[in-house]
Amino acid sequence: MFKHILVPVDGSATAQLAIQKALGLANAFGSCVTAIYVINPYPFTGVGTDFAYGQAEYLSAATAQANAAIKHAKSALEQAGVSVETSLIEAPATWRGIIQAAESVQADLIVMGSHGRSGLEKLLLGSVTQAVLTHTHLPVLVVRD
Repeated sequence: MFKHILVPVDGSATAQLAIQKALGLANAFGSCVTAIYVINPYPFTGVGTDFAYGQAEYLSAATAQANAAIKHAKSALEQAGVSVETSLIEAPATWRGIIQAAESVQADLIVMGSHGRSGLEKLLLGSVTQAVLTHTHLPVLVVRD
């Protein structure tokens, strides 16, 4: 049913659950999986933090976090015998990077976690998952913790 599954990862607990769900689906349908991490090169810094990174420090830290998250996803999928590709993407809007990656690899399903932000954080930052659901034509499986 699904030949190619895209899994956006960010190192969070819900992303780990999404990886496990994608793994199960890939095994059931014989699908290949692409795991991606989207870095926003122009982040909105300062919300909920006591300091702001410089651009170079931010990109260095974000790249290190991205590489760790992708390495974990690739390891989990490969250990289960799933064919997996990985990609690190820079996009000014995370949701847009996810949709563009899905179209680029010709994915027919996106499996992603929902972080359940609320209050002021949701108002200011929005929901990547909600934006993907709103703007893609692909089916999206949202995994909750």
